[in-house]
Amino acid sequence: MKIRQNIRHWAAKKALTTPVVGDVANDKLVDLHTSIFLNKADEDRREERRDHLDSFFDATMDAYVAALEAGFPEAEAREITHVQANFDFFNHGWTEMMEIPGDELEQHYRRYESFFGEHGITIDDPLGEFVPAGGVVEAPETPEKLETPEYENARAGFADDVYVETDDGETVAGGDREEPDEVDPSAAPGLDDDEASA
Repeated sequence: MKIRQNIRHWAAKKALTTPVVGDVANDKLVDLHTSIFLNKADEDRREERRDHLDSFFDATMDAYVAALEAGFPEAEAREITHVQANFDFFNHGWTEMMEIPGDELEQHYRRYESFFGEHGITIDDPLGEFVPAGGVVEAPETPEKLETPEYENARAGFADDVYVETDDGETVAGGDREEPDEVDPSAAPGLDDDEASA
């Protein structure tokens, strides 16, 4: 998958793994991710998906922290959560929200199979053990979109590794980039006034 990585993503990592600040960061990042992906959905479908996405992304924040604790670099931990989201979108037939085409889901699963297997995550069960106690809010599916999928927001051809687009626009394979020194958690997306990408 191709993702961006800049100081704000490092700040999000710092914020989510810092006591007290982590709860605020979690809520802001959930709101941000919900907004980003709803904007890819048809306008008449957005509100019916909002609560589902809020509860789903809240659970993926726990998966992100667990991946960091398991030793994954920031870009790979974040990619894991995006892969989970794409599993969920595919299962609902929300192809317009997907970042990767459906025929690449298996490759992405295999790259993180050890983590996914340890936590009971599958394509059909994107959250595994990260499902919240009350479950995830249901939302209407659009299975007809899977019959002739367009994946209009997906980027194909990046299934063999995590591809990181840096601040200077360069795309590099591999997520093990050096973390900047003295990252300010308040610079995390959602904790400042600027919009950011997930």
